[in-house]
Amino acid sequence: MNRIITLGREFGSGGRELGRRLSEKLGIAYYDQEIITEIAKRTALSVEYIHRIEDSVPVASFPIHIGRTFFSMPNPVFQQSINLFREQHKLISELAEKSDCLIVGRCADYILRDSNPFRIFVYADAESKLKRCMDRKPADESLTEKEMKKKIAEIDRGRSQYYGFFSDRKWGARENYDLLINTSGADIKLLAEAAYDYVMGIWGEK
Repeated sequence: MNRIITLGREFGSGGRELGRRLSEKLGIAYYDQEIITEIAKRTALSVEYIHRIEDSVPVASFPIHIGRTFFSMPNPVFQQSINLFREQHKLISELAEKSDCLIVGRCADYILRDSNPFRIFVYADAESKLKRCMDRKPADESLTEKEMKKKIAEIDRGRSQYYGFFSDRKWGARENYDLLINTSGADIKLLAEAAYDYVMGIWGEK
């Protein structure tokens, strides 16, 4: 069985950078935006539209799980969310079977739960997330700090609802992860090195 790392992260925590650095040090495949690009090819949906679906909860008041009965729903947006998750589930499973890898977000820890992945969650305090987002925002994005705070809160809320909807678990809850990393005021590069040492120890290679 391949060695799999899944990495959930709060928006602005630096989780994506940490995951990329960690995968490079481990010499394993890294999947993040590549998943969106491939799903767009398979479904003919735009990358932008898929991002919007990922950052929101489907229109329904009950959780849906792969492998359970799907109820017939008249809402096309709801059905598209379900179809997208099915494609995501299939692709993530294929990637995990292909090679050792690190997969960012997208309920990968739940989807691959039977493959015993090493589950990481990255978080930070509000001030650190705001600073990172303001420092790294695109040149053509003119959000004020107040607007950025709202954006961060909305994205994290969407991720939490999306994760909870499809997994029936609480996003970011410590009992659902093997390693939680607080990046508040920290150097991401140093944290990635520490995470590397820890993972190698868990894998019995150091």
